Amino acid sequence: MAGGQVDAVVIGRNEGARLTACLDSLAGQVRRLVYVDSGSTDGSLAAAGTRGAEVVSLDMTQPFTAARARNAGLALLADDPPQFVQFVDGDCEVRPDWIATAATFLQDHPEVVVVCGRRRERFPEASVWNRLCDREWDTPVGEATACGGDALMRHAAVAAVGGYDPTLIAGEEPDLCLRLRRAGGRIWRLEAEMTLHDAAMTRFGQWWRRSRRAGHAFAEGAWRHRSGTERHWQRETRRALLWGVGVPVAAVLAGVLHPAAWLVLGLWPAQVLRLAPRMGGEAAVFTVLGKLPEAQGVIGYHLGRLRGRQHGLIEYK
Repeated sequence: MAGGQVDAVVIGRNEGARLTACLDSLAGQVRRLVYVDSGSTDGSLAAAGTRGAEVVSLDMTQPFTAARARNAGLALLADDPPQFVQFVDGDCEVRPDWIATAATFLQDHPEVVVVCGRRRERFPEASVWNRLCDREWDTPVGEATACGGDALMRHAAVAAVGGYDPTLIAGEEPDLCLRLRRAGGRIWRLEAEMTLHDAAMTRFGQWWRRSRRAGHAFAEGAWRHRSGTERHWQRETRRALLWGVGVPVAAVLAGVLHPAAWLVLGLWPAQVLRLAPRMGGEAAVFTVLGKLPEAQGVIGYHLGRLRGRQHGLIEYK
């Protein structure tokens, strides 16, 4: 711990043994440990309390989002704010040297407001879906545009931009990072082990819902920040619609006129072959296939927006 200046906010619901491992991994590394619970029924509240965490139980009569939970943790720290706050998802275990390494980096680089490291999947061999998660988290080292749910941040910088947007059901971290960058801050990815994550994805349907949630986040982020020069998630949204809607719809419509038009669907395997040398065959297949649920998420967001309805959580566990 860096001179008592690091606190932690953990969020979770019914994480069981994963939560206790998360909280235990933070023991001795932070000054204050806050656990924000969103309606657990598995004894998580009691387990957190016995481990010395300050527990916040969200009012579940209000719409829940991970962003709202993280803001609740920030609010509890407001009476005696730390210099840095480590955000952690309750299904993650923090590596022993991470917080000291990250805090030192922030102290040495005052322009950096968020620092993240390598999140790894705990059981990548358990399923293809877990392996895909592990690969997704292997992001480039150096300056970045965003972080994930696990990151060490400057408390004052986060507070200055109003914290997380509690109305977002997904993509709240990139949204926060975008606002921090607009305020002059920088985001950095270190070549350091940060957390072990237990995705626990063993079924195709879980992967599909997780990909649909990503599409929803792309669409909402692109729409909310459409006037910004950063073109936030506009490319990702267009790709989802091109490959997940444009190609199959073009094949169907043109196929009515001539059977040969169904060959348009050959663009999918061609794209897999194009991507495979760079990312490997397995990842290439699911990158292309994933555009279908991503497009579903994009369309779902905009349909809800046009109807004036707030979309509920898209959960995969």
